[in-house]
Parts: sequence; structure tokens; C-alpha cells
Amino acid sequence: MNGIVIVNKPKGITSYDVIRFFKRTFRLKEKIGHAGTLDPLACGVLIVCMGNATRASSLFMKMEKEYEAMLLLGVSTDTDDIDGQVIEEKEVDVTPDEVLETVSLFKGKIEQVPPVVSAIKQKGSPLYKLHRKGVAVSPQPRTVFVREIEVTGMNLPYVDFRVACSKGTYIRALCRDIGNRLGCGGTQVELKRTKVGDYGIEESFTLEDIEERGIANCLIPISGINAAATNTKKSREL
Repeated sequence: MNGIVIVNKPKGITSYDVIRFFKRTFRLKEKIGHAGTLDPLACGVLIVCMGNATRASSLFMKMEKEYEAMLLLGVSTDTDDIDGQVIEEKEVDVTPDEVLETVSLFKGKIEQVPPVVSAIKQKGSPLYKLHRKGVAVSPQPRTVFVREIEVTGMNLPYVDFRVACSKGTYIRALCRDIGNRLGCGGTQVELKRTKVGDYGIEESFTLEDIEERGIANCLIPISGINAAATNTKKSREL
């Protein structure tokens, strides 16, 4: 089989757990991999490439991504999400208008320091492995592009927002930086990836769906991938 499956990854498992599910359930011999990791805390669109389509994985990684996230103000963690160790807590003394104004500052081209717990490599080792060993890490800032960011709900200290952004953008880091700009810190509580390029969550399949229907009935063939790639929204060149 050659093509992709748009998976709606559930919370609580790694992206590679999804690959293990495919291999175990269908006893696959074809090449298989995912195009863009989602943390265990996150759910939503995960593109699984099979057969010759694995060659297109870099294409999907370059595509613009869209997310829905929940930010908790007043709490900072070592991973920039709620699964991490709390390193600081502060009183949240901000108004809804201040939150709206601050969030709007993160639209456009921004400099972002990735989380210290990430797959980015330092001297050949992923930062998350170095962090686990207690090695001090200093991720280098990178330029990313946030095309859209808007608050969709607010019940302070919780803030819901939607974002459309370029490859390499960490939503955990956005949560951290928005909180720091407000002077109280912040951490990501929930994250759902709703779109990768033109592939949306509405056309995704849960693992239960895939097991019931079979891969062949969930597969987008290579011809469909090439057509979508011609029209998809890719990340802006920085």
C-alpha cells in the first residue's frame, strides 16, 4: 500500500505508538512513518505515510499547521506544558483586555526559543534526553511565522486560543511566552492539531475507525497526495 492515512491521534499516547498500532494490528511489511510529531498530551491530526508515500513526509512537515490550545496562566513548568514539573507559580492579576492585547502581539514573524524538552538536537542528542540526564540545555532562538492567532474563550486563569503557524512553531512555547509577557508565566494545558496543510480533522480517522474499516478504506493514494500538494497552504518562507 502506498499513500497516507489522516489519523485523529488520541491523548495519552506517543506518535510512534500510532505507528506501532498500524504494525501490530495489520502486520505491515511496508515502510511506515508519521510526518510531524504530536506530544502525548496532544491530540488531533497526525499524518501516517505508508510505502512510497514515506518519501513525501518532509512535504507534510513543511506545511502550515493549525491548532486549538488551552493556556493556564500563573503556572510555569520545565516542559512548558502541564505534564512537566512546576517550577514557579504566580498570582494572575490581568484583565481580559490585557490578555487579548498580549496574544495579538504574537501574530506575524516572531523569535521563539523552543522548549528545553523537545526533539531538537544539541551536539547530536535530542534535548529531551539531555534534560532527563540533568544536562543543562540552551535551545537557540528560531524565527517562526504565526499567520493567525485569536482568543476563542477565556475563564481566567484559563485562555483558549486558535493558531495557524509555520513549521517549527511550538505551541507550548507560545503559551510560556504569552504568560511571561503578562508577567505571571503560563503553561499549555490542552492541545489539538486541527489541520496540516489542507488536511483537516474532519477527514481524519480514529484508531478504532481504522481497525474497523481497514487501511485500504482510509488510505489517500499517492495521486491524491500530489494533487493536494499542488494546492495546499505551505509555511511562508521566512
